[in-house]
Amino acid sequence: MLKEQLDEYIDFLKYEKCLSDNTILAYKKDIESFTEYLKDLKIYDSSGVGRKNIGSYTTYLATNNIKPSSIVRKIASIKGFFRFLNARQEIKNNPSLDVSSPKVPNRLPKVLSIDEIEKLLIGKMDLMDKAIFELLYATGLRVSELVNLTVDNIDFKRNTVRTIGKGSKERIIPLGSKAKTALKAYLADREIKIKLMSPKYLKADMVFLNQHGGAISRQYVYSFIKEQGKIINKNISPHTIRHSFATHLLENGADLRVVQELLGHSSIVTTQLYTHISKKRLREVYHSING
Repeated sequence: MLKEQLDEYIDFLKYEKCLSDNTILAYKKDIESFTEYLKDLKIYDSSGVGRKNIGSYTTYLATNNIKPSSIVRKIASIKGFFRFLNARQEIKNNPSLDVSSPKVPNRLPKVLSIDEIEKLLIGKMDLMDKAIFELLYATGLRVSELVNLTVDNIDFKRNTVRTIGKGSKERIIPLGSKAKTALKAYLADREIKIKLMSPKYLKADMVFLNQHGGAISRQYVYSFIKEQGKIINKNISPHTIRHSFATHLLENGADLRVVQELLGHSSIVTTQLYTHISKKRLREVYHSING
């Protein structure tokens, strides 16, 4: 059934859309790859395909080191195929309708080396800044997630941090010993300082407070991290620390899907980008040694 429908779609692309032979061949290969994947799931009819099957196929491609740009193209081919079937009423519902194509950055994000991270961490910082940096690097939190952390989000007994990310999705992230130590030192100092703050402005439930007792701003964190970058002569942002967190995990053998969960990515394709950073960095190290 799927083979016959694909043949019809190819004819449509050739005779009605008048696409080039190379473009048509690319579409055909993309869709055939998906139908082969469906066979392994015992799905032989287009009516049996659901949104979750397309989502799991995206994960399958990513974990098999298919380039993010290639995955985006394959998903676009699949969506075109199911739009065609739906328009011809060969299927009642289009399973690809709500499937979003992953976004692929135009260039690889900046990543710091472990040595650079360590150089910054042994530098001079006050207790709050030290806790901020340690937490960013230990958890990969986004800036918005960091500044919105409440005291209740930190669980020192379980060594975890709870946050609400994009799409209101909750995730629980392990808290390393160094970040835990830095946080505890900051919170002890914070308890002393909040006694001197005006209750009018005090947000005692927030973890990171400014000098008036309100929650720190995103701008504060950006400014602080930018200043740290000057120490190593690099223009960096909090997202650079997040990228470094993910890349260093993968370089040390972490599973791609685990890193996806920790970062709160909705698509594994976005997380897969960091595998390409790791490979790029490996080549750079190799060439620096071997010339």
